[in-house]
Amino acid sequence: MNHEVDLKNNILRTDLAVELIKTHPTKQIDDIKITNITLNKDDAEKINKKEGNYTTIEFEDVTDHTNAEKLQNIFAEELQKLIKAENIKDDDMCLVIGLGNEKSTPDSLGPLVISNTLVTNYIYLYGSLEEGFRRVCAISPGVMGETGIETSDLLKSIVNTINPNFVITVDALAASSVERVNKTIQMTNSGINPGSGVGNKRKEISKEILGIPTIAIGVPTVVDATSIVSDTIKYLYDHFAYQTANINNPATKLTANVNYLKLTQKFKINKEEKEKILGMVGTLSDEETKQLIYEILNPIGYNLMVTPKEEDFVVEKLAEVIGKGLNKALHKQSN
Repeated sequence: MNHEVDLKNNILRTDLAVELIKTHPTKQIDDIKITNITLNKDDAEKINKKEGNYTTIEFEDVTDHTNAEKLQNIFAEELQKLIKAENIKDDDMCLVIGLGNEKSTPDSLGPLVISNTLVTNYIYLYGSLEEGFRRVCAISPGVMGETGIETSDLLKSIVNTINPNFVITVDALAASSVERVNKTIQMTNSGINPGSGVGNKRKEISKEILGIPTIAIGVPTVVDATSIVSDTIKYLYDHFAYQTANINNPATKLTANVNYLKLTQKFKINKEEKEKILGMVGTLSDEETKQLIYEILNPIGYNLMVTPKEEDFVVEKLAEVIGKGLNKALHKQSN
C-alpha cells in the first residue's frame, strides 16, 4: 500500500486511522464521505495502529432527522460489508459491548448505544426466533475505575461463558481535529484499546484476545487542547486569506458571518503573510506548530481533553443512529 505516513502526528491523541494516513480512497454520498483504509503490518506499525480494515464515515449534522436517517442507513450498509468480510453467517450469535462510563457524558456513547440495541437472545433461550432475526446479547461492562477489573479480562470471561460467534464493541474516541468531533464514525476489524486516545491505555479487545471476530465502532467525542489551538491558527490564516481576497467585494460587507471553511473556493495566504501575522510562529509548518503547542501545554498539564457544550444532546443522537444502524445490520427483519 503506497500511503504517505505522517510520523509527526504521534504526539497527538487520536484513535482515528484516517487522521494518520495522508492519502486514502474516498467516496461521497450527498454530503457524507466514506473512507476505506486497509493497513498491512508495516504501515500499521508506522502509525502505531493494528493491521486491518478501517472504514470512516464523515458527516455534518446528526441532530437533523433527515441527515440522521441517511447516516443510519449508510452506517448499516458499511457495517454489513465489514461483517461479511469476516465470513460471519446470518444466524451467527453477536455480543454487543458498550464500552465507557455512562456517568461521564463524552464517554457515555457505548452504554447509550446498548439501550438502543435490539437484544433477542432471551427470546431464543425460551424458544426460537422469527426468521430474519439473529441472536444478539449486549452488555455495558463499565470502566476499570469502577469495577477494578480489566475490561478485556471481563469480556474474555463472558465470551468463554456464552460463546458468541462474534463481538461488536462501541466506544467514544478521541480526535486530533476539531472538525471531526461528533462528526465521524470509525469501524474496524482490528479491535480496540479502551482509553488509548486519552492516554489511558488498557488491554486490547480484539480477535487475538477473545478468539472470535471483533469489530470496533467509535465516534470521537473529545479533542485535546493542542489540536484546538493549532486548528485555530489554521482558521486564523483562512480568515485573513478570505478577508484579503474579498476586501473589495461589496457582498461580503452585507454578510458579517461567512463560513469560509464550507466555500467551494479556497483562499490561501503565502509564507510571508503568515509571518507578518504571527511572526516567528508564522514561519512554522502545520506539524511544527502542533509540536510547539504540545511542548508548551503538555509539561504544565494543560493539554486538556475538551468536549462541546452540547455533548449531552448530541451523544444521545449519535447513540440512536448507531444503535438503530446496528439493528439494521444485524437483523434482516429490521430493514
